[in-house]
Amino acid sequence: MTKTHCFMDLNNIKCKKLHYNLSPEQLEDISVEEEGGVIASNGALAIYTGKYTGRSPKDRFVVDEESVHKHVNWNKNNVAISIDYYDKLYNKVVDYIKDKELYVFDGYVGTDKEYRLPIRVVNELASQNMFSHQMLIKRDKSETKDFQPGFTVIALPNLEAIPEEDGTNSEAFIVLNFEKKIVLIGSSMYCGEIKKAIFTVMNYLLPFKDVLPMHCSANMGSDGDVALFFGLSGTGKTTLSADVNRKLIGDDEHGWTDRGVFNFEGGCYAKCINLSKEHEPQIWNAIRKGALLENVVLDEITKAPDYDDNKYTENTRAAFPVEHIDDAIPDGLGGIPKTIIFLTADATGVLPPISKLSKPQAMYHFMSGYTSKLAGTERGIVEPMATFSTCFGAPFMLLKPEVYAKLLGEKMDKYNSKVFLVNTGWTGGPYGIGSRIKLKYTRAMIRAAMNGELENVNYIEDPIFKLAIPTECPNVPNSVLNPSNTWDDKDEYFKSANKLAKDFKENFKQFDNVSEDILKASPEEIIKD
Repeated sequence: MTKTHCFMDLNNIKCKKLHYNLSPEQLEDISVEEEGGVIASNGALAIYTGKYTGRSPKDRFVVDEESVHKHVNWNKNNVAISIDYYDKLYNKVVDYIKDKELYVFDGYVGTDKEYRLPIRVVNELASQNMFSHQMLIKRDKSETKDFQPGFTVIALPNLEAIPEEDGTNSEAFIVLNFEKKIVLIGSSMYCGEIKKAIFTVMNYLLPFKDVLPMHCSANMGSDGDVALFFGLSGTGKTTLSADVNRKLIGDDEHGWTDRGVFNFEGGCYAKCINLSKEHEPQIWNAIRKGALLENVVLDEITKAPDYDDNKYTENTRAAFPVEHIDDAIPDGLGGIPKTIIFLTADATGVLPPISKLSKPQAMYHFMSGYTSKLAGTERGIVEPMATFSTCFGAPFMLLKPEVYAKLLGEKMDKYNSKVFLVNTGWTGGPYGIGSRIKLKYTRAMIRAAMNGELENVNYIEDPIFKLAIPTECPNVPNSVLNPSNTWDDKDEYFKSANKLAKDFKENFKQFDNVSEDILKASPEEIIKD
């Protein structure tokens, strides 16, 4: 295979050899020949990412400089790093790549041309550049050769920081500099760091343009109705939006304008632990030639993927272009959302599998962002852990939560979108005792919500969480709908529900200037005699 070698200056960084916008096929060949990549029996490229098999949130920093200082919501997710430390890391990057081969992808994030951001991704590894190529949006052949990136991401998995010298917490670093319009990523080979860094950049920039950036998937029905699925990694965004009866707009990150929604990406990054052809046929069939598998165990002889094996991590991933999904919408654009689904994987087993939310309840649960972090999505998470993640994406939201909530509330008012809270977690007891809610039931409930079939059924109010629970739903046993009925030990149910209600109230204390109607949507503990 022939490579094109040249010298090039990238953001004043000089490298020895450059491979510019190679095809996925070329990048795949390089990964196999030089980086240890393996072709699985289904044609996908399989790689292993070593120590880092998930995001490393404690290693992400934002450069604290004048243009962002007053806007960033500085907290445990948004940690500042000084300009001096950034300069040290940048100089290390410059020195490190002088004699390295680099792979460059120039494209866009955002399918709406009015709001898209030109992105240059510079990779040390061909496999990561293949990921960038398949996940982002390619340039049209008709576009000029002169490309000016709005942001540049430089990912160097083999470059390690020295914490005491560089102001980092470990050898890994993800540093966002809005003044320089550069993201530096070091030490981690996990491809998700690249896409989430770009997502974070968009989340900062778009609200200033009156666009709501969202950590959600989106799909469209045959009559053009759009549904959004909010949720943290592992709650089912990709799985539930990949519906054979609807067209996929995108599986993870979108913007909402007055014209409708647009996908940030050109690909999907699906979690594939326990993936099966029976339950998730669209994702199963999408993993083929041109797809990238991360940390999926392959049979030593046949090279067949074993999606049930968590030898390396629970956070096994498949990245593939969105066109690998049957009936995906190629331009990544959709209309105004009719239905909004908040997904939570409740490890306590006390939230109903589906409930209808009023506007104040929708605002309360959007700001709360309750879920359980699932194993493998972050370093150190080995079993579900209850957490509150504002906007269902706090690790990626740099502005104050009220900014995003205000935008959502305004759009809900303007377009009268219906909102449902869906628990994809446990029922009949907590994690370890109860069971995961069956996917076929969750799909049936969501379809009923989108089709309007839950508009004419009776509802009962959960006495603790004040949620409106339907008493019936097509293709779902009535006994499944009310979580209190699924527990054998009712006392334990109320004990767990009261504890979660208390956690909700404690978490919500962080928000100032919240309207009274939203505060009234808070769960209330009930003390049984």
